Amino acid sequence: MPALVTDRGALTETPALLVYVAQTHPQAKLAPLDDPFAFAEMQGFAAYLASTVHIVHAHRPRGSRWADEPASIADMRAKTPANMRECFGLIERQLFRGPWAMGAAYSVIDPYLFTLAGWLGSHGVAIEEFPAIAEHTRRMSVRDSVRRALAAEAA
Repeated sequence: MPALVTDRGALTETPALLVYVAQTHPQAKLAPLDDPFAFAEMQGFAAYLASTVHIVHAHRPRGSRWADEPASIADMRAKTPANMRECFGLIERQLFRGPWAMGAAYSVIDPYLFTLAGWLGSHGVAIEEFPAIAEHTRRMSVRDSVRRALAAEAA
């Protein structure tokens, strides 16, 4: 579970962390803080990534969270690629605005989407099936902050 320790205590759950970062660093303009509707749309995107896409992904490596029977776990694993395609199809068609997740401005959704899109290959799903997401991944991959984070993770 992701957690962020602050001077007021620990926060958990990715959507909450994203909002906290955006609100505590308004100068970075990581969310449309002055537009309640756009802010809610961003939160909806984050919630979909957390409550649907992340869970779909987890059915393959951690199916035992939801089932005990080996056949049931095998069925979840077998269904995961199709479910990931369905999720990213919806993202590409309905949620992703381009060139960044929420449109013209980079937001806290971008690194989260980048991370989850990076899981597609582990399910045998080619990111190229989703041209806008593939371009987003390329765009994210050249950011210095992303390069530093990936290097630190690999170390």
